[in-house]
Amino acid sequence: MSGPRWEHFEHLSDIGIRGWGRTIGEAFEQAALAMTAVVTEPGGVSAREMVSVECQADDRAQLLADWLNAWICEMSARRMLFGRYEVQVAGGQLKGRAWGELVDVRRHRPTVEIKAATYALLAVRQEPTGEWMAQAVLDV
Repeated sequence: MSGPRWEHFEHLSDIGIRGWGRTIGEAFEQAALAMTAVVTEPGGVSAREMVSVECQADDRAQLLADWLNAWICEMSARRMLFGRYEVQVAGGQLKGRAWGELVDVRRHRPTVEIKAATYALLAVRQEPTGEWMAQAVLDV
C-alpha cells in the first residue's frame, strides 16, 4: 500500500476521479479531494468553516455517489469550496465533515462547475493489496 491518494482519469466529456486509502472512509475522503481538484487546487482552500453531511445507502457504490453529490449540493448552495474531508463509514451509514471557505474567484480560479457524480464506472472495492479504491465519473 502506498497511502492515501487521488487521481483524475479521462472519460469522454466528463471527468473521472479515484481515491485510495487504507480504509473505505479514507478512499471516500480522497475521492472528494479529487472532486475538489476538478474545480480548484485543494491546498489553496482555507479551512474557515466546517460543514457536516450524512448519507445512507444499501451498497458502497451508491453511498459513494450520495457522498459526492451531497458535497456538490453543499458547494453550490453555500458557494463554498472544500479542501479537507473526513468521513466515517459503518455499514450503509456515512457521517462526514468538510472544511472550506467561500469561493474567491480571483484566488481559487474555479475551472468548471460540477453538475453531479454519475453512475458511469461507479465502483468501490478493496484491492488485493488491502487498499480501498473509490471511483466515480463527474458530469461537468
